[in-house]
Amino acid sequence: MRIAEISTFPVRYREPNDNNSQRHLVFCRATADDGTVGWGEAITQFPEPTKAAAVLIDGLAGRLIGRDPMENVDIWRDLRRTTWWYGYRGGITAFAIAAIDVALWDLKGHLLGEPLVKMLGGGTRQQLPVIASTHAFNASLQEEAERHGRYVQDLGYRGVKIGMGKAGDTHLGYEIERDTTFVRLLRDAVGPGAMIMMDRAQTLPWTVSDAIRRAQAFDEYALTWIEEPLEPDEISGFLRLKQQVRCLVAGGEREWTWEGFKAFIETGAVDVVGCDVGRAEGITGVLKVMELVDANHLWFNSHAWSSAVNTAASLALSAVSNRCLVQELKPDRNPMQHELVDRPFEPHDGLIDVPTRPGLGVDVNEEVLQRYAF
Repeated sequence: MRIAEISTFPVRYREPNDNNSQRHLVFCRATADDGTVGWGEAITQFPEPTKAAAVLIDGLAGRLIGRDPMENVDIWRDLRRTTWWYGYRGGITAFAIAAIDVALWDLKGHLLGEPLVKMLGGGTRQQLPVIASTHAFNASLQEEAERHGRYVQDLGYRGVKIGMGKAGDTHLGYEIERDTTFVRLLRDAVGPGAMIMMDRAQTLPWTVSDAIRRAQAFDEYALTWIEEPLEPDEISGFLRLKQQVRCLVAGGEREWTWEGFKAFIETGAVDVVGCDVGRAEGITGVLKVMELVDANHLWFNSHAWSSAVNTAASLALSAVSNRCLVQELKPDRNPMQHELVDRPFEPHDGLIDVPTRPGLGVDVNEEVLQRYAF
């Protein structure tokens, strides 16, 4: 069996979980010479990297045509060697490699008739605890707290993770007192046993003192973790923060390669390592990151905030590790989760099933990709 075609599908869509902000992705389809296909994705998010990643994937396609898809890990290594001049430590190249790598794992699974989780060695769990991962955008703190409370109380999510500094009128992340009031209201709404994670947007200019004061104030309401509280290079600030708060500290979302994650992890800056399969060089890249997480006795969090393709890959990766606390899922219906695939991921009793069909376990509707083509 040989790879016959590599195709790209850049998309643009409105995200209800982000106040209907416009977001972008690049999908990659790998087709074998018998017509079997596999799908991958890069979480490019903005227009410019979306166009650039698509062009790069198209340019690299010639190196894949005629290759054996069963040699997908060797292809991953070859792509890294090929892109050394412009891909050192990541960037747009990591997006391109991620999309191709996920597509080849999916293709391989379909050809073998095996689910990804089995190809990765078998999962420790068939289900994962799931949290609602979304953004706050209504002006009323009470309204926002109650909205997130319904995800837990009515839909059964085990907790919530909320992005601050996002589009809308909630204005979280700017005033410590306002942020603390919101977390207090949120704790009342979700109940005493639910997890709460608060995520700083990279656009928020927090000082180390800002991060410490917030995390200490949030700790009163049993915060599970504070995510990306500082810029990635503020290592001394991360270390100061960890010494002064009870909650876990999460970070790593902006690293691209396992080498970058290795350097970041070795600083001791975080307890929870966030990693996105659509950014960090795909499934093969994330597996290397997970080895580092395990070796350093940290926690792994799959940052799955894009499409159902990403979610499917993330679930399999999380399931093969015993260092994963939860799986994130966007709770509000959205095009790239609920229109894109035949069986959208839905929680039940606070859990989400790990896919068991071949490959990623999802069937992509190409008509949806055409509808949202960018």
